[in-house]
Amino acid sequence: MAENCLLREALVRVLRKKEDFVVTGAIPFSCSALEKIATANPEVVVFDSTSIALSGPRMVSHLRRAVEHSKPVMVGMEEDEATFLQAVSEGVLGYVLKNASAAEIVRVIRAVASGEAVCPPQFSLALFQCAARDVAFSLNPSEKNKFGLSRREWQLIGLIRLALSNKEIANRLSLSEQTVKNHIHRVLKKVGASDRLEIVERCRSESPQLPVS
Repeated sequence: MAENCLLREALVRVLRKKEDFVVTGAIPFSCSALEKIATANPEVVVFDSTSIALSGPRMVSHLRRAVEHSKPVMVGMEEDEATFLQAVSEGVLGYVLKNASAAEIVRVIRAVASGEAVCPPQFSLALFQCAARDVAFSLNPSEKNKFGLSRREWQLIGLIRLALSNKEIANRLSLSEQTVKNHIHRVLKKVGASDRLEIVERCRSESPQLPVS
C-alpha cells in the first residue's frame, strides 16, 4: 500500500521477479484499504510513510488488528527520526528509506518475513535510547504503585504499546496465549481501560518516563 504511484509500481515490478515472493495486491491508500488487505491476508505489508500522514498515527495498529499475523514494512519518504519512532511504536518491523536500492528493500522484506526486525543504521541510536527509557519505565517502583500492577503486567503494557498480538506477546514472554489474555483482562480492570490502546494512554498520562512517539 503506497500513495506514491511510481513507488508502488516499481516495487511490484521488482518483487514479482523474485521466485520466493507472491504479490497479493498493490493499492493506493483509501478508507477501504485495510479491508482489502485483510481479504488478501498477506504475510508482509509494505507501505510508505505518506499513508501514515493521510490516515493518522494509528494506521499500523489498525492494520495489525485487521491482519493479526501481518508484518509491516514502511518506506520512509523523509529521513525523519520522529516518523521512524512512531512507526516502531505502532508495530512496524521493517523500515527503509526511499533512497534504498531495490536489493535492500527485498532484503528487508525477506528478513521481516523470517522473523527479524530491520532499520537503517542512522536510527539505531534513537531506537536504543527509546528502549532504555521503556525499561526504566517498566522497572520504576513508584509508577507500579499507581495502578497496583505487577512487574510482569508492566512488561505486558510495554509490548501492547508496540501493537504486538497476543501470540507475539506470548512468544516474547514465554507464556501461553490464554495466560496473556488473562493478564490483559486484569490490566484492563486495574487501569480502568476499555481496550488495549486506552491501557497505553492511561499509563502514559500517569508516567512521565513513558516516551511519547
